Amino acid sequence: MKKESKDPTAIGRRKFLPILGTGLLLPLLPAPVRAAETREEEEYVTLLKPDGTTVRVKASSLKKSKVVRKKISNSELREWLDKGKEQR
Repeated sequence: MKKESKDPTAIGRRKFLPILGTGLLLPLLPAPVRAAETREEEEYVTLLKPDGTTVRVKASSLKKSKVVRKKISNSELREWLDKGKEQR
């Protein structure tokens, strides 16, 4: 014979198992990727170092930099690059 529970707030086995199963399946649902939402693409510029190697620099940091000398000739640039090789 069945005994009815006198407590109306009691959770029976038939109510508890679906809640438990749902709780175990929630972590398996795909979560939205937060990093891809508002990630802005940063522009990079390739620059030449005195030793002849190249470096990728953010364009925003390049805009903030100051110009030491404008309009340098090719021969002066070659001299500057050669000085970098001698320092190694």
